[in-house]
Amino acid sequence: MLTNIHPKLPMRNKLITKDFYINKLGFKQIEGADYEGYLMLCKDAVEIHFFEHKTLDILTNYGQVYIRTSAIEVYYDLLIKNGVSIHPNGSLEIKPWKQKEFSILDPDYNLLTFGEAI
Repeated sequence: MLTNIHPKLPMRNKLITKDFYINKLGFKQIEGADYEGYLMLCKDAVEIHFFEHKTLDILTNYGQVYIRTSAIEVYYDLLIKNGVSIHPNGSLEIKPWKQKEFSILDPDYNLLTFGEAI
């Protein structure tokens, strides 16, 4: 019955969000999906949508997504090369729940955690 999930996260500025996800994280804009105040991006099998929230207080934003990965170290190295800051509490490490994980914050303080089963 259920086939996919596409989380929707808040963004203050569509151009800044689009630039970060495309140029830093390697996402692409979904072809033909260019809407006022709404953004749809994808990378591999992951699709994330963003809605405009111009008055978002980033210090109280609790937007979070957990993204399962393969070759997590390769992706981690790519993000470092692209100048992406790793969350201070989200270094690449093996967690007790048998996942190798790391986390970042996007420009609107949405928390993205990447994890690979070990």
